Amino acid sequence: MIMKISFLLAFSIYICLCWAKDTDNLYDVCPTDTTRKNIFINGFPCKNPAQITASDFKSSGLSKEGDTDNFQHSSTTLVTAAEFAGLNTLGLSVARTDLDVDGVIMPHAHPRASEMMFVGKGVVIAGFIDTKSQVFQKTLKQGDVFIVPRGLLHYNLNSGFELATVYSVLSSQNPGLLSISDAMFAPVVSKPMRDLTKKLVSRSKFGSNQIKNVTSFRY
Repeated sequence: MIMKISFLLAFSIYICLCWAKDTDNLYDVCPTDTTRKNIFINGFPCKNPAQITASDFKSSGLSKEGDTDNFQHSSTTLVTAAEFAGLNTLGLSVARTDLDVDGVIMPHAHPRASEMMFVGKGVVIAGFIDTKSQVFQKTLKQGDVFIVPRGLLHYNLNSGFELATVYSVLSSQNPGLLSISDAMFAPVVSKPMRDLTKKLVSRSKFGSNQIKNVTSFRY
């Protein structure tokens, strides 16, 4: 009896883990129907199949450089199924990050998505922090790819002498965003925010092998 209960419990946990992702697509395509604003479901409703066109599967949302004229000298443009109809039900979203010289993307996490970064231009330091407070950090050059597991804190810095551009693919059509800086150090020009930014930049100069745990980033 105990073995049966243990088996059922383990099977239930396995099923829950299998479901802990975006739902599978039941159609070949399902572009977002942006006209139906009063329907609330886990995702977006599909367009009428007779109205689907090739334009639903093309987006220019990442074609323009973002505005980096701000305190962090950076800009991120996220395109989800809400803006790019063809992404609906595919479990994907895309992003572009522009980092001016000394630009930084503060530590943040995507609770529903892993992220794959591709450096299109420049030299970028990318890193993430695991649940054991260990920092994994690498310097990336044009053409390099870096993976951030789902839900873990991660950050980017421009370590070069020109504008850097990073393109990302995230494994959810709505990855979500948890930002430490927004939650704890608002406004962005506050003294704690400035100090945290300085620490991120200064720590990156020592190289990834010199950073052992997350306490390096505490204010």
